[in-house]
Amino acid sequence: MQQTKNETRKRRHVRVRKKAIGSSERPRLNVYRSNLNIYAQIIDDTKGHTLAAASSLDVTLKAAKDGANLDGAKAVGALIAERAKAAGVEKVVFDRGGYLYHGRVKTLAEAAREGGLDF
Repeated sequence: MQQTKNETRKRRHVRVRKKAIGSSERPRLNVYRSNLNIYAQIIDDTKGHTLAAASSLDVTLKAAKDGANLDGAKAVGALIAERAKAAGVEKVVFDRGGYLYHGRVKTLAEAAREGGLDF
């Protein structure tokens, strides 16, 4: 029985999550991408709290960018870095969510690094 792309991604995500565990000192930067949008969260796994979040559906980005392309991913990466700084987060563990480190996921990560996040 063949698996769908999303089932395969979820299996990869389980493998990634075995190593990528967010703590209070170094929370996890999680990425989810759909066909139309991209989402990022900074999560403290010890407490189970989201410290910062950004997406292409955000009011500040929705009018300017399309979330389904590289420009939208770059804008979300810069926004998550800005919000992480405001929450007092400098260092994170990157969780690519089972996606390949390529395209929109890579662009978001690079924009977050340029914004000042260390991972």
